[in-house]
This record gives sequence, structure tokens and C-alpha cells, in this order.
Amino acid sequence: MNNTMDRRQMLKVTGATLAGTTLLGVPAFGEDSTPETKHTKKALIIGAHPDDPETGCGGTMIVLKQAGYEVVSVYMTKGEGGIVGKTHDEAASIRVKEGEKASAILGARPVFMTQIDGSTEINKDRYVEMRELIASEKPDIVFTHWPIDSHPDHRVCSLLVYDAWRRLGYSFELYYFEVMSGTQTQLFNPTDYVDITKVADQKREACFCHVSQDMKPLYEEWHDRMERFRGLEFRCKYAEAFIHLRRSNSDLFE
Repeated sequence: MNNTMDRRQMLKVTGATLAGTTLLGVPAFGEDSTPETKHTKKALIIGAHPDDPETGCGGTMIVLKQAGYEVVSVYMTKGEGGIVGKTHDEAASIRVKEGEKASAILGARPVFMTQIDGSTEINKDRYVEMRELIASEKPDIVFTHWPIDSHPDHRVCSLLVYDAWRRLGYSFELYYFEVMSGTQTQLFNPTDYVDITKVADQKREACFCHVSQDMKPLYEEWHDRMERFRGLEFRCKYAEAFIHLRRSNSDLFE
């Protein structure tokens, strides 16, 4: 059997909730846990705008929830600049409600940070803000944007999360997701896949909550095609793909 097939079989997700079950290489519960003592694992999905966690990672969020994880959808902004003809406050009010509705469908707890859509920053205070939020949540696994992306807010989000990962001592597994590959995400070569075929309709329902973004035609043009393509790679109908960032050898000497 070739190495590619070995990897696909190893990474395939079943959604099981038994102690010791692995998902993307992370145990659903502690290795030594029992039904009486198990502690729930936590996943953070950190996106720049309302709709980024859902489109890039929504199927996996559902699978993680089914596997016993607490799932938190973190929005770095409230989408203030995302509705033409609306003030920042008006757009934020609309998009926060859309994010909350989408999160409820995915079984996730929504958290909104304080950056402004279209004016995101990387500076000392923003590094601290992201690090403190992640530290307070104590996640086992974090998903965020791939840093090579055409949208500047996505790049900012990715780099802030990466810095937190390092400064928090690599205390969680870090995965990057893709959004609209080919027009936004660039040079994305996955290391891991999740079969989302059984939850694809639920993911779509969550994404379609973002009515202000004219999501249905956008989804069909970009996200549905991406899921089908990743499914072809993973030999299923629909899949989401990720890049797992592992600690480098050079970090061991810091």
C-alpha cells in the first residue's frame, strides 16, 4: 500500500466519542480518562470575520462537536466594513447576529474580539489581546487562516495566532484552514483532511446564515467546488483540508 493511502486512512474521521479516539491526531478525551473522569477537549476556530470559521472549517467544527469537543468560534472583527451602504455600527449589528445564528447551528460558542474589519492591526497590544484570549480559553487545538492570503485581515489574524502559539509554549495543536483557494488562499498544500460528507448540509445551513454577504451564490462558486476537490483528494464526496504546523527543530534551542 502506498504512503498516500496510509495517510488518508490514518486521518479519516469517524466522529466517535470513545476515550482515546483521535481527531486530526488529537485525542477526543485524555488518554487515561474514564467515563467518570474524562475532561472535554476544546477547539478554537479563529477567523478574521463573521463567516470565515464557518466557510473554512464548518464541517470540521460539527465533527469535532460530535466527537465530544467544546467548539468555540472566534471572530477577530465584527464585520464592520462588510456591508456596502451601512455604517460600521449597523454592519456590526447585522453580522454579529448572523455569526451567532451560524454558531448555534454548528454547536459552537461565538466570541467576538475588538479589531475593526478592514483596519486590522499587528502591534504589541494586538499580540497581547490574542494571546490572552487563547490563554484564557486553554484550547487543545486551534484552527486559523493560512498566512499567505490575499485578504490583509486574514494575514493579520494568522500571524497573531501564530505568535500566541509560540509564546504560549506550543501548548495547543495549530492547524491552518483555507478559504476561496485560488482567489484568496494561495500555495495551500494540505497535510490533513476531514471527511465532511455527512455534515455538508449542516455546514451549508450555517454558512447561509450570512445573508448580508450574499453567501449562497458565493458558496456555490467557491466553497462547494473546494469541498468537492478536497473530497476527490481524500476519496470521499466532500472534505475540508488543513495544514498542520508542527514545532520546528530550531525552536527546540530557544
